[in-house]
Amino acid sequence: MPVPVRMQVSAFGERMNTAEVHPVGIVHSPYQVRGDAPRQGRLIPDAEMEIEINEEYEAGIGDLAGVSHLFVLLWFDRADRNTLIANPPGMTETRPVFATRSPNRPNPIGLDIGKIISVSGRIIRVAGLDALDGTPVLDIKPYAPFIDSIPDATEPFRFSP
Repeated sequence: MPVPVRMQVSAFGERMNTAEVHPVGIVHSPYQVRGDAPRQGRLIPDAEMEIEINEEYEAGIGDLAGVSHLFVLLWFDRADRNTLIANPPGMTETRPVFATRSPNRPNPIGLDIGKIISVSGRIIRVAGLDALDGTPVLDIKPYAPFIDSIPDATEPFRFSP
């Protein structure tokens, strides 16, 4: 059963008090608690799990023909929403949360890339996510390398698996 998620946003140039988001599905994962999941799903690229799309959104799936990977937007429902400072793995100093990939943040929206293994009805089997079992799925979108890959992008988070 989808649970509305309330978030602070701005829209149309005016401040809105809340925006209501209804998850489109749920993750069925081998990761039960935070310590089970990798820091990033791509660190264990072969770990498979399922995204179960809610019935009312099934028509939005199709067969995903020609799509090898998906962006999966997640609501990290077990995150600490009061955190504004984080200590990224492999770094000695703390950083502002918006300069990190920490799941603990005011609006704990996760962004994963999953490799599609199969699609059957409302079930999308994927590999490479870091989501815990029961994590709400806010949306899925095809990963398009020619649009989404930025070869000259920089970041300070280089670490070894």
